[in-house]
Amino acid sequence: MTPTTEPGRDNLKLAISAILATSCALALGDAIIKQISTGFPLWQIFVLRSLIAIPVLIGIAVLRGQGVNLLPASVGWTTLRSLMLAVMWIAYYAALPHVPLSAAAAVYYTLPLFITLFAALFIGERVGAWGWVAVVLGFIGVLAILKPQGADFNAYALLPLISSVLYAFAMILTRIKCREESPLALSLSLNVAFIVIGLAATGAMAILQPSAPAIETNAFLLGPWTTMASREWLVMGLLAAATIIGSVGAAIAYQSGPASIVSTYDFAYLAFAALWGFVFFAEMPDALSAIGILLIAAAGILAVRR
Repeated sequence: MTPTTEPGRDNLKLAISAILATSCALALGDAIIKQISTGFPLWQIFVLRSLIAIPVLIGIAVLRGQGVNLLPASVGWTTLRSLMLAVMWIAYYAALPHVPLSAAAAVYYTLPLFITLFAALFIGERVGAWGWVAVVLGFIGVLAILKPQGADFNAYALLPLISSVLYAFAMILTRIKCREESPLALSLSLNVAFIVIGLAATGAMAILQPSAPAIETNAFLLGPWTTMASREWLVMGLLAAATIIGSVGAAIAYQSGPASIVSTYDFAYLAFAALWGFVFFAEMPDALSAIGILLIAAAGILAVRR
């Protein structure tokens, strides 16, 4: 790849605002999924959430007028980006039954390191010493919040690492190959990928018919679809809203600002996760977690001022 960046076209304030909104929405969506994961298989969530999200995206495009094109200019790159993100979430969720959430999240949040590295390798962004210090400082903040222990890591811990690499590649791809695409088109493509993968996995489960013990061990991936009442549809609506904000926001952020800076603000996910953890599960961060959040905020400021 030999793309070049165009700093004059960047809008750093928009990029930071978009990634903060994205982090807030995704943290909310993950908290909801955590709460309902015992009652819904992942594939049902993928399909129904996106079936709600797609008409909303089309409606937004219609309201915005002729300036919005929901058909990507580069179908190949957009499809590759969507598949990377969809597989990213599958890998991350597949790890959770076998790896403590703190360990999985700690491995996953190595992603700014990968984004910074890939931005330097593929885009030629100048990171600089202070940029690396900012990313490392943010990662230390993540460890302070999550407090992973060496015994927590096993072979399944590689799955969140794969998720991290896939997300990093997808965001770099957003900047160098999908920068001219409409964020709505990128979001629509991602939701189509969710539906295709969800239906394919559902069909595979129907054909393979996993055993009862296997389903009991990992119902989130292997379990059958469940019936839906009004409350469940409301939950799916909230998840659809979260994924629209998250997918559109991520596209805007990485189209509008240098990946090495935007990725540092991705750490804000943990602060929002702490907030939603308190709202949903009455979780309170301890002193070390509070220090970690401050370190993450300091890393973001340092990345902008470097």
